[in-house]
Amino acid sequence: MVLPELLVILAEWVLYRLLANSCYRAARKLRGYGFQLKNLLSLSKSQSQHNNSHHQHQQQQQQNQQNQSLQDSLNPIFPSITKYQELVDKNRAGSVSSDHHLDTFVCDVDGVLLRQHSSKHFHTFFPYFMLVAFEGGSIIRAILLLLSCSFLWTLQQETKLKVLSFITFSGLKVKDMDNVSRSVLPKFFLENLNLQVYDIWARTEYSKVVFTSLPQVLVERFLREHLNADDLIGTKLQEIEVMGRRFYTGLASGSGFVVKHKSAEDYFLDNKKKPALGIGCSSSPQDHIFISICKEAYLWNEEESMNKNNTLPRERYPKPLIFHDGRLAFLPTPLATLAMFIWLPIGFFLAVFRISVGVLLPYHVANFLASMSGVRITFKTHNLNNGRPEKGKSGVLYVCNHRTLLDPVFLTTSLGKPLTAVTYSLSKFSELIAPLKTVSLKRDRKKDGEAMQRLLSKGDLVVCPEGTTCREPYLLRFSPLFAELTEDIVPVAVDARVSMFYGTTASGLKCLDPIFFLMNPRPVYCLEVLKKLPKEMTCAGGKSSFEVANFIQGELARVLGFECTNLTRRDKYLVLAGNEGIVR
Repeated sequence: MVLPELLVILAEWVLYRLLANSCYRAARKLRGYGFQLKNLLSLSKSQSQHNNSHHQHQQQQQQNQQNQSLQDSLNPIFPSITKYQELVDKNRAGSVSSDHHLDTFVCDVDGVLLRQHSSKHFHTFFPYFMLVAFEGGSIIRAILLLLSCSFLWTLQQETKLKVLSFITFSGLKVKDMDNVSRSVLPKFFLENLNLQVYDIWARTEYSKVVFTSLPQVLVERFLREHLNADDLIGTKLQEIEVMGRRFYTGLASGSGFVVKHKSAEDYFLDNKKKPALGIGCSSSPQDHIFISICKEAYLWNEEESMNKNNTLPRERYPKPLIFHDGRLAFLPTPLATLAMFIWLPIGFFLAVFRISVGVLLPYHVANFLASMSGVRITFKTHNLNNGRPEKGKSGVLYVCNHRTLLDPVFLTTSLGKPLTAVTYSLSKFSELIAPLKTVSLKRDRKKDGEAMQRLLSKGDLVVCPEGTTCREPYLLRFSPLFAELTEDIVPVAVDARVSMFYGTTASGLKCLDPIFFLMNPRPVYCLEVLKKLPKEMTCAGGKSSFEVANFIQGELARVLGFECTNLTRRDKYLVLAGNEGIVR
C-alpha cells in the first residue's frame, strides 16, 4: 500500500510542481511581451479581412474572450510591495497620523520578514530548525533532521512542518531552546532579514502583529526583543515536566498548527476592525488568503528581488549584533549541512595534525606545515624586540585584542620567539595542548599585578585585557591593570575568520574551542604588531592607566576597522550563558 501511495504523490508533484510552474513562468513572459501579442493579433486581423464577416465576428469575439481570460489570470490580485513603497515616498500612504497606533500591520516571518534560502521542496525554514537541532540538541538529532530530507519533498507543506517540528523538539529541554533563541538564532535572523519588507516594518506607525504556522518559541524572542513586534500568533508546542525539568514533546498543543487566515479572522473578530496593512509572499497561496482580510494588501515577489541586494546592512540592524553563541558559522541549508557532516571526520584529523605540528615542531616549520594544511596567516610588524630583557629591565608587554584562545599561539609562532600568556580562565585541556607557557590569574588585582610583574622580569608577556573573546567587529572595554606594569607596551591587532565552525563559545565546552577553530577548511588569522607605545602615552609619562587602556583600545579599533564599546566579560556571559563566565 505504501508504494502505490508514493507513486501517486510523485506523479502529483511532477504535474503540479513542474508543469504548473513552467506554465506560470511562460504566462509571465507572455505578459511581459504583450505588445508583440497585440501586433500579432492585428496582423492576423488584417489577413482575415477577405473571410466571411459573420465568421470573422464570431472569431473576434472568441479571441477577445480568450485575451480577457488570459489578462485576468495574469493580473495579480494584490500589487507588489514596490507599489506601496512608491506611495509612501510620495506621501500618499505614509503620512504620520495620530490614529496610526490604532491600526495594525500583519505579516508572516517565513518568506516575508525573512528571505528564503532553503529549497521549498524541504521547507524554507529548514536551516533554523537545523540550528536548534545542532546547537540546542545534539549531533545525532541534527543527523536525523538531515536524513528527513530524503522524504520531506514528497509531503505537503503542513506535513513537512509537523515532521521538522517533531524531530527538532521531541525531547528537547525548554532551557536549551531558551539559550538557542537568545544567543544563536538572532544572528542568523538579522543576517537574513528581507530589506524591502523591513523598510516597511521599520517605517510604519501601525501596531505590528505577526501570524505564523511555525513554532512560536522559534521566533518569538527575536520578534519581540529585536523587531519590537506588538504581538505574535504562532504554533505553541506541548511541554512536559520530568523530575523538575521541562521538555518539549514535539507536538502542537491546543488546536494544532496555526492556520494563518483563520487565526487572523479570530484575532480581529473581537476588534471588529480589519488590519490596515498586510504583506504576504507571492508564491504562497495561503498568504493570498491571509492578507485578503486587510484594507491594503501587498505581495513580496521573490523573482522581482533576485537582481537586487536585499540584505540588510549591519549599520541598519535594529540592535547592534555584538554577542552571539553557537558553533556553526554558516546558515545550515540541507546541502550545506550535508557538506559539513562529510567534512567532520576529515576536519577532526586535520585539527589533530595542526595541533601536533604546533606543539612538537619549531616555529618556522610549524608555520610552513600549517599553511600547507590550509591555515592562512598574515603577519605584519612595525616593531620587533627579540631576546631576553637586560638585567634590571622588564620584558616587552604585548597587548592584544581577543578573538580566540589561539591569539597568543599565533603571535608567538609569528614572532618566532617564546612568549608567556596570562589568562583569566583556561580549561586544563587548553593548557595541555598550548605550545607556550600559560599562567592563570586569580582575579585579585594586587596578586595578579605582582604575578605579571614577575613574569615580565623573566621575559616577554602577552595579555588580552578584554578578558574574553568577541566574534563581531567590536572591542570590549580594556582592563587598565596592564598599563601599570611597564612602559614597554606593544599593541597587537588580531583578527580571525572562519567559514564553518566558530572557535569560541560561552555556554559550550571551552576545551573544544581550539579543535573547532582548527577544524575549519581554511581558517584565517591576521596579526599586525604596531609600534611601541611612546613613553609620553604610558603611565611613566604621566598618563593614568585608564587613559593608556582607552588609547590602545582606540588604536587597535582604528587599525582593524572595529568599533569600541564599554562592555565587559561579565556583560557577555550574562547575555549569552546566564553566568559570569567562570570556567570550572
